[in-house]
Amino acid sequence: MKKVCLVTGGSSGIGLSIVKLFLAKKYQVFNLDITASDFGDFCPCDITKVNDVSRIIANIAKKGPIDVLVSNAGIHFSGSIENTSEADFERVFNINVKGAYAAIKAVLPVMKTQKNGAIILMSSDQALIAKHNSFAYNLSKAALASMAKTTALDYAQYNIRANAVCPGTIETPLYHQAINNYCARSGANKAKVHAEEATLQPLGRVGQAEEVAELVYFLGSDKAKFITGSLQVIDGGYTAQ
Repeated sequence: MKKVCLVTGGSSGIGLSIVKLFLAKKYQVFNLDITASDFGDFCPCDITKVNDVSRIIANIAKKGPIDVLVSNAGIHFSGSIENTSEADFERVFNINVKGAYAAIKAVLPVMKTQKNGAIILMSSDQALIAKHNSFAYNLSKAALASMAKTTALDYAQYNIRANAVCPGTIETPLYHQAINNYCARSGANKAKVHAEEATLQPLGRVGQAEEVAELVYFLGSDKAKFITGSLQVIDGGYTAQ
């Protein structure tokens, strides 16, 4: 029987790379996303709807064990606290934090029963450091890091591990969208901004989604069976400065 991995937000960017890698490793992969995808078993799902998430995951669990959950769904938002409306704040937290809460809570019953499971949350280097104009996003990613730690402690007795991956600047559609938004506001040249982002990283380049996927796969595997409650930084050395 194939091992099973659930990925939220697996239709693009880092999530899609994660889905593709787990498929290559012969997992059965369920992708919970609002955007359709040809990779894995696509489950149409608004991650902010807790009851829908619970129903979908419960139906998957009826078929057998769930070995890995990758809580990846998320959005980016730029703005200081003054430039973040209540609606903006709620949207970021509903998707980035409430979505993770819904997915984790839904997989715990089956993982507790099987006394095994790996949960990986997609946090950010912003769980460790602050960045300008990133009030709500920064806060949401710090919340995910905390969620990984508390879940790790509460469910270690069931041999369930929880870790957070903290990427730095990774080239994804979300990355390009953020640059496009900045250029639209400032009039800056996109190619120049992209080049400047690379120079900010000690390794001299931005990261790739496939590199993050490799770390996620490792954390979900038995090779990482003594790693839990950790924040795994993959940022080209940015936060070491």
